[in-house]
Amino acid sequence: MILINFVVLQLHYFHAESKEGKMTHPIKALILATIILLGFSAHSIAQKSEWKTMRFDSLDFYRLELKDGTEMIGNIIEQDSLNVYLKTKYIPRIEVSYESIAKIEIIAKENIQGGSYWFRNPHTTRYFFAPSAFNLKKGEGYYQNTYLFLNSFNVGVTDHFSIGGGFEIISLFGSMSSGEFSPIFFITPKVSFEATKNFRYGFGVFYVNIPDLFEVGRQGAGITYAMGTYGNENRNITIGSGLSFTDSGFDRRPIFTVCGLSRFSNRTAFVTENWILYDGTKTTGIYSYGFRFFGSKMAVDLGFINNSDISSGIFIGIPYVDFTVKF
Repeated sequence: MILINFVVLQLHYFHAESKEGKMTHPIKALILATIILLGFSAHSIAQKSEWKTMRFDSLDFYRLELKDGTEMIGNIIEQDSLNVYLKTKYIPRIEVSYESIAKIEIIAKENIQGGSYWFRNPHTTRYFFAPSAFNLKKGEGYYQNTYLFLNSFNVGVTDHFSIGGGFEIISLFGSMSSGEFSPIFFITPKVSFEATKNFRYGFGVFYVNIPDLFEVGRQGAGITYAMGTYGNENRNITIGSGLSFTDSGFDRRPIFTVCGLSRFSNRTAFVTENWILYDGTKTTGIYSYGFRFFGSKMAVDLGFINNSDISSGIFIGIPYVDFTVKF
């Protein structure tokens, strides 16, 4: 903050000087460039100083990103005023100077499997459709496409609150062809909190607005829900419940969800999502299962939606596909 204030004051000074004709533009540019370079140097020095004072636990795993783009994973077994000493899966001791390091971050224990590093699950906040109690961090976001025609975006406003929305392409182009702009659209706000290391809970709303289909105007509907998630980003189960609603009010018959994810390799996980609906006289269910394939910033879901009615015609269920890109 002091550095920023200093730069701002200097800019005001340069502006005043140039008005009085006391300073040429090349000299101004040279001095300003020097200030900026000094600022970056000060930041770099402060960062190195912070790493020197950090105390690394030799039992924890760290990811070191070097200035040349090299990534190193292992335990920091020793440090001194100039270097850290890293032990990797195959090399017992590597000397790494603070000067060469761009970033140091601790790795969650669940992302070290058999001594190998698993990158973070890039899509923790949802199963296929139903949400988990994991939330996006502030500034994180993702784009999701389902069946090619359903598009959505979600952004972390804070570490505990995210909001998203989207639209459906067929209704968008269909309405535009008739000279209107009247697509199906939806919004999805959610709040969630960490109660313990392995348990989170949250609340949210899914609201969808549908264009006039029967000459009665646009119609709104959705679900208000609460859920709890037990586990970590790689293996978890979520139980949720909610009430559906329309513009005319709430339906008091509850909806329940039971969902789970189990990651069994760096790039693959099994996903299941199951809905239980009670209509006042009987209980019906919709279940789904499939696989999620990961990249560090992308996930693709391939699954099947099924129940007793669907399986009578399509034994394995209706295919489901989506992909998600995190940003």
